[in-house]
Amino acid sequence: MALEIRKVDTPADYKAFFEFPWALYKDDPHWVPPLKSMRSDVLDKKRGAAWEYMDGEYFTAWRDGQIVGTIGAVINHRHNEFHQERIGWFGAFEVRDDAEASRALLDAACAWVRAQGYNTIRGPQTFSTHEETGLLVDGFTRPVLLYPYNYPYYEKHVLAAGFTPVMDTYGYFLTADHAKEIGTYDRLQKLVAALMKRNRITVRPVDRKNLKAEFALFKELYNAAWEKNWSFVPMTPRELDNMVKSLGQFFDSRVAFFAYVDQEPVGFVLGIPDFNLVLHKSKSSPRTPEIITLLKALYYWKVAKVINWGRVPLLGVKEAYRNKGVDVSLYGTLIKAFIENGYVNSDSGWILATNQAMNSILDNVGATRYKTFRYYEKAL
Repeated sequence: MALEIRKVDTPADYKAFFEFPWALYKDDPHWVPPLKSMRSDVLDKKRGAAWEYMDGEYFTAWRDGQIVGTIGAVINHRHNEFHQERIGWFGAFEVRDDAEASRALLDAACAWVRAQGYNTIRGPQTFSTHEETGLLVDGFTRPVLLYPYNYPYYEKHVLAAGFTPVMDTYGYFLTADHAKEIGTYDRLQKLVAALMKRNRITVRPVDRKNLKAEFALFKELYNAAWEKNWSFVPMTPRELDNMVKSLGQFFDSRVAFFAYVDQEPVGFVLGIPDFNLVLHKSKSSPRTPEIITLLKALYYWKVAKVINWGRVPLLGVKEAYRNKGVDVSLYGTLIKAFIENGYVNSDSGWILATNQAMNSILDNVGATRYKTFRYYEKAL
């Protein structure tokens, strides 16, 4: 059957684009259906904070009247200014195991980026470093909050379209029982105590009563600590506001900390409950009013209390204070808080493959590298 690639121009086109993942993953036990409002916050160009500094288009692939794939192509102007690059990105890449459709979608994204005058395309990223980023290539189990998920065949299609790998990031898994069984939990707590005393480090939890001010401090430290990270782009005020709004709904101040040296804030670690455990059971659907899904989510969250995973999406230390044990102090404090507050499983990620210090810390505490996410690039 003939394949057709369409640019998303009409409300009906956008509806098909928006709803396609529910059809694609309907029989996959690992996929976590997002809330419709969460997906809109990323894809809707009027609602998404990143669209303040991006231009882009969406495309769909069709066979015999049935949608078989989607992709987005964007120019992230803040990325290009910050990194002094001239690249475009592809994201929202979802496709059936159809080599022709995959190639046509990726070619459409390449053609659009080339037409804007840019010489390289990279991805997948939907559509900023603060959202889902990277292609899952190892560890096809249930994703934790904000992790991307895709079928294993995606990589072969991306490679067949002429893309080459440029960077990996990792997800690490650690259970409280394993950390205690192998003795690393006790050793880590003794090491944290020694480092804090020797280097005048103090660690305090986030003050939930002053979340706006605390997230402003987090943004300041985040932008400073991650400034030289591969592909990082500083957070805008609107992105910070969106983070406060979204994370504030289920934020647990007991598992987020700031580090100080001689009373100067120098680092942070953000632990969050893995709300995907709730979303996985709530089974959001385009045909279900979101209020129904939210009521189900409230039951699984507050009554059934299904969340026993914590996620560590962000940890950062100002460059001048690295190699002083601040990162170990923050991570050790967080793991202790996770265990004390019922998070018996923890995920730490994404960790860049080039971040030898953090990979070493996680290896030494007995964490298991259980997921790999990969970025690809193609010269145009």
